[in-house]
Amino acid sequence: MTLVDRLGRALAEGMAQHTIMLTGDHVDLALAAEDSLTPAAVLVPITDRPRPGVILTQRTETMRRHAGQVAFPGGRLDPGEDAITAALREADEEIALPPSAVTVVGEADRYRTVTGYVVTPVVGVVPPDLLLRPSEAEVASVFEVPLDFLLDHARHVEARTQWQGQERRYYEILWEDRRIWGATAAMIVNLARRLRWTG
Repeated sequence: MTLVDRLGRALAEGMAQHTIMLTGDHVDLALAAEDSLTPAAVLVPITDRPRPGVILTQRTETMRRHAGQVAFPGGRLDPGEDAITAALREADEEIALPPSAVTVVGEADRYRTVTGYVVTPVVGVVPPDLLLRPSEAEVASVFEVPLDFLLDHARHVEARTQWQGQERRYYEILWEDRRIWGATAAMIVNLARRLRWTG
């Protein structure tokens, strides 16, 4: 069975549970009307290798929002776009990942952020060792983390902080010298619950 088939089956079975996945600030925003949030999408690019990996980006320190944070390639939807189209376009713009190189597996749970976005993660499989070129304005570096590491529940550390006078919960995942946290980590936690990946 190919990686695309395995992921597709796992995602379909997980999404069929019809259980809303809530992590961190998503809980606080669960009752917010979706039409009050800005739609966005990210690509979760999984490399097709014996030990699959996930491609992530480190944002530049000059970004107006989320400077220096680890993120999936992605952004807001342009008028007339759906989540898949937007995720593929953003990945092409941010890291020069050609849309033609991505086999889309499907969409995962939408995630609502405290900054006013509702984000759809789009899971896709890509060939290993693609030559990716980060956009200098947005992306400081591109790196890969093993999929089984990211989806290991033991790696998902829940933390708390004060933000705008309220206590906020969030997840973080530490990989080598990288700290994956906030919305990106929360989407990974949700995906881990859906996929129940065994490697």
